[in-house]
Amino acid sequence: MGENILIVHGGGPTAVINASLYGAVTEAKKHPELDHIYAAKNGTGGLLREELLELSEIPQEELALLLQTPGSAIGTSRDQLEQEEYDRMADILKKKNIRYVLFNGGNGTMDTCGKLYQTCQRRGFDVCVMGIPKTMDNDIAITDHSPGFGSAARYIAQSVKEVCADVRGLPIHVVVIEASGRNAGWITAASALAEDGDGNGPDLIYLPERPFDEDRYIEDVKRLLEKKSGIVVVASEGLRDAEGKPVVPPVFQVGRATYFGDVSAHLANLVIKRLGYKARGEKPGLLGRASVTMQSAVDREEAVLAGAMACAEVLKGTNGKMVAFRRISTEPYKAEPFLVDIDEVMMYERTMPDEYINEAGNGVTEAFKEWCRPLIGGELQKMTAWNQ
Repeated sequence: MGENILIVHGGGPTAVINASLYGAVTEAKKHPELDHIYAAKNGTGGLLREELLELSEIPQEELALLLQTPGSAIGTSRDQLEQEEYDRMADILKKKNIRYVLFNGGNGTMDTCGKLYQTCQRRGFDVCVMGIPKTMDNDIAITDHSPGFGSAARYIAQSVKEVCADVRGLPIHVVVIEASGRNAGWITAASALAEDGDGNGPDLIYLPERPFDEDRYIEDVKRLLEKKSGIVVVASEGLRDAEGKPVVPPVFQVGRATYFGDVSAHLANLVIKRLGYKARGEKPGLLGRASVTMQSAVDREEAVLAGAMACAEVLKGTNGKMVAFRRISTEPYKAEPFLVDIDEVMMYERTMPDEYINEAGNGVTEAFKEWCRPLIGGELQKMTAWNQ
């Protein structure tokens, strides 16, 4: 009886999580020693229910559609797991003769990957487990960046650029755009790339790495309103005050899953109430991770590479690792994949370093933009205006 491989998605999808799936399945199909290429239907819960999808017979032309499909084609989840569930998963792997397991996800999923690896090791099961990084938030440790971020960065930069053009055309209000990112401001910061080429970018950027001061924010806006009548602000959903409390209390929270209050509306309302100036909030939300139109080609290619490498390595018997990326050069851009121990990335969040945040805490540095620029996969659309 041959051996089997299992692929599991975890956490929120991205614009390229299916590209990693494509890379893994395409690589797995090269190995005739595999009887089955399984996927857990809807994440770890599907594995625990023994709901497995068979991927080995899917035609290559249909697999290719994964490269342009957002979300997760096999389904994902945010299941809260205890040791009992890890033991059950290990038993199911043994029952189904699954020798190789790939977990594709972010911090929480790498934690799950590591715990299943530890469980199989403790129980003496001959199972090799490998992590494939995926997060639009870009907050996985060790790796220079994670698949999913480049596309989300391109989306926020292009979208902010378009809103800036709109505000320039009718400069009558302050617009606050809320960007994703619980504790890490990478996506919010990427909005600064909107100004590349034509200066059509945001006026203020607020990141969760710096305590948010409402009085200072109002002063920033007031100062700008003395020079211009239309302003664009980009703020992270995870803004906290000096005491570490969210500036808007979360609406709902279960484990690591937090549904934040509407930060953009709150900041817009502060302008209205304290300055008596028209303001509005915008919240792209899930659009930022589901847009294939704004998918970064670099992001897609690296996602495929991560999936393929993880599969190839786990089939060699490599165990307890995650694929990561090391930057060789920025101009021209070149990065290479390498392996890190899974216990080095389990639940460690990578936030924006100080050198990427400006001294005032309301913007980013050129160093950040230089780092981020290659990941969005080419220049944004240039724009023009004559009313300034």
